[in-house]
Amino acid sequence: MAKTPTGKNTSGRGQRDLTVKVKTARGRTLSSTRWLQRQLNDPYVKRAQAEGYRGRAAFKIMELDDKYRFLVNGARIVDLGCAPGGWCQVAVKRVNALGEKPGKKVGTILGIDLQEVDPIPGCVFHQLDFMDEGADDKVKEWLGGKADVVMSDMAASSSGHKQTDHLRIISLCEAAAYFAFDVLEEGGTFVAKVLAGGAEGDLQKLLKQKFTKVFNMKPPSSRSDSSEKFVVAMGFRG
Repeated sequence: MAKTPTGKNTSGRGQRDLTVKVKTARGRTLSSTRWLQRQLNDPYVKRAQAEGYRGRAAFKIMELDDKYRFLVNGARIVDLGCAPGGWCQVAVKRVNALGEKPGKKVGTILGIDLQEVDPIPGCVFHQLDFMDEGADDKVKEWLGGKADVVMSDMAASSSGHKQTDHLRIISLCEAAAYFAFDVLEEGGTFVAKVLAGGAEGDLQKLLKQKFTKVFNMKPPSSRSDSSEKFVVAMGFRG
């Protein structure tokens, strides 16, 4: 009789399959049904719901920061494309934006997005296209100076064509990088999502010119079937 790693029997009456299965409903495509089933069975989705985060992406920025330590007490953070706000939720605790750590510097978090974002204590949100002319000056004005970290989990709308989507992501990441060059303090950090592939070579070269250290990481919470990775560029040369 088959047993689980915990020694429990897996066969016989009364046993249930713990995987949630989704029936294909009228009006729902097979691909959307598969996506929904994956969401329902994703441990990070369940953990995000249990811990009050607005999405599984929150764990990606946690894992990146656990390794590279850029969300420090007192840091001034700009989150581009911040909706729905999961990254900001994580940053609030780590930069002490609510001043909950006695004797520690209090951080600032500024979220930028094209759409309105529901409030998060410790964060200030603005509807803005960061690629608009003068957007960098507005951000520095709202922030009261330059940023210590510019981070982005933005992804361009999917076209369904892998190579096209890759180029769109790289283009968006490059735009975010140039924005970071305008608003980052010397010694600052840039964190952004990219898709693995040949087209990000130029972006990597650019970042290595502008920063003293450039790292690439696929966080454990990033789905194994996803080609996404994250670039962490530290030590902005100014």
